[in-house]
Amino acid sequence: MPTLNANGATLDYGDTGGDKPAVVLIHGWLGAWDHTFGPEIAWLRPHFRVLAPSRRGYGRSGPKPRTYSRDFYRRDAEDLAAWLDALGVREAHIAGFSDGGEVALLLPILRPDLVRSVAAWGAVGFFPPELRPIVQQKWPPTWVSDELRALHGPEHIERMVLGWVTAMKQIVDSGGDVSLSQADRINCPLLLMLGRQDELNPEHAARQLVARTPRGRLVMFESGHPIHREQPDAFRRTLWDHLQAASAAP
Repeated sequence: MPTLNANGATLDYGDTGGDKPAVVLIHGWLGAWDHTFGPEIAWLRPHFRVLAPSRRGYGRSGPKPRTYSRDFYRRDAEDLAAWLDALGVREAHIAGFSDGGEVALLLPILRPDLVRSVAAWGAVGFFPPELRPIVQQKWPPTWVSDELRALHGPEHIERMVLGWVTAMKQIVDSGGDVSLSQADRINCPLLLMLGRQDELNPEHAARQLVARTPRGRLVMFESGHPIHREQPDAFRRTLWDHLQAASAAP
């Protein structure tokens, strides 16, 4: 698979190629592009050029070990903007899941010129205080599967999980804002998708974010966090309609 140096990171990525409109898929925490999005890439590739990076430090991307700071979502968004610039992609539909959704929401704020539309699921741009104990439950990482340990390097998993938990608590303790305060700057079409049983992303926070965006909408699903796995048909219909409408919009 190709790799590309961008913003101090080495990103492994998939690219279906061609001259069709570009869609960028951004994976979540402890994911990687090919581990997370195989079915979605196969679904989208007849109609779009599908680009999917593994974010810095995940999977085959570097540097390792993956580190987390209070502003790691912004750093990842800056990585992906530099990666798209290096690929010569001038405009793309951005779609992200979970942590990748938080990154997706920041891209039209940081680089509106690159983003035709944005879709995020399992992300709301804000982490309220009630999420702190849920985040803390991720440590120690006894829940991490052997598959995920092998994907990222078993020698790195404990540091990765502790780094994420620490950074997330810092975000919550400093007010919880990731992109909510700047949501009025998301001027492209925005689709936010959320499962009603998603304990990490409360519906009230999603509604706050969408209310602040000029062209945003929220679609709720009868699911938990991974909507694309628990409600795949409804997820695909909703995302497809969003991509078609955004492609046709002036």
